[in-house]
Amino acid sequence: MSADITPTSADPTPAGNAPGGELIRLAGVGKKFGDHTVLDRLDFSVDAGRHVTLIGPSGSGKTTILRMLMTLTKPDEGTITVDGEALFPAPEKQIREVRKKIGMVFQQFNLFPNMSVLRNLTEAPVQVLGLDRDEAEARARELLELVGLSDKCDARPTRLSGGQQQRVAIARALAMRPRVLLLDEVTSALDPELVAGVLDLLRDIARGTDITMLCVTHEMGFARDISDQVLMFDEGRVLESGPPEKIFSDPEQERTREFLSAVL
Repeated sequence: MSADITPTSADPTPAGNAPGGELIRLAGVGKKFGDHTVLDRLDFSVDAGRHVTLIGPSGSGKTTILRMLMTLTKPDEGTITVDGEALFPAPEKQIREVRKKIGMVFQQFNLFPNMSVLRNLTEAPVQVLGLDRDEAEARARELLELVGLSDKCDARPTRLSGGQQQRVAIARALAMRPRVLLLDEVTSALDPELVAGVLDLLRDIARGTDITMLCVTHEMGFARDISDQVLMFDEGRVLESGPPEKIFSDPEQERTREFLSAVL
C-alpha cells in the first residue's frame, strides 16, 4: 500500500534542501580490503535534493560508499565532504556533527528488539539531537502514521513482519531529519510479497519530499522510477552515469549492457 505523503511538523526534509548546490562530494577516494581494491580513486558528487542510484555487480564498491558516508568505514585516501564540511579527514568532533546530517536504512533492519517501536524512533533524536522527549514522540507518531504503522507504537519489533520492521527503520532514519538518506538494498531481506509495499513507500517519500537520496539497489524498476541520475559501478569505478532513461535504454558501455541484460 502506498503511503500518503503530506507535509507535517515531522516533515523529514529541512527547509532549504531544494535541488541545487553540491551536497556530497567524494574526491580521489580509495579503499582496499587486503589486496582487493574496492574503490579506485573514486570521484563523484551529489547535488542537494537529487535522487542518485548506484547499480552494478556485487563487490563493485557501492555499499562501501554508503558505509563511508555513515562513518562505518574509513577511506584509505581521498576526501569526503557533506554540505561543505569535511567528513574525512576531519577531527572526531566534526565527524560526529556532519554525521548527524546523514540517515541510513540498512539491508537488515537493525532495530532495538528490547525497545518499543516508538522508542526506536525517539532514542536517537533525544540522545543525539537533544530534543525534548515529548517533541521527539510527537514527531515519531507522525512518521509512524506516514509509513502506515500508527497502531504499532507500543509493539516490539520482533512482533512485526519484515515489511513492517523495514517501514519502522525508514521512519527511524527520517526521525533525525537528515539532509541525506542512504538506502542499502533495503528490500533484500524481505519476502517477495513484502517488497512492493516498501518500494511504494520509498517512491512516495522520493516524490513527496526534497530529501536527498543515495540508493544502492538491484530493483531496477525502482531505480528507473525514483532516480534523477544512475551511476553504473564496476571494479570500484564509475563506468558511466546519466539519467535513468539513458542508462536503462541506451547505455554506452558494453559492461553496462551485460549487467542490465542479466538483471532486467
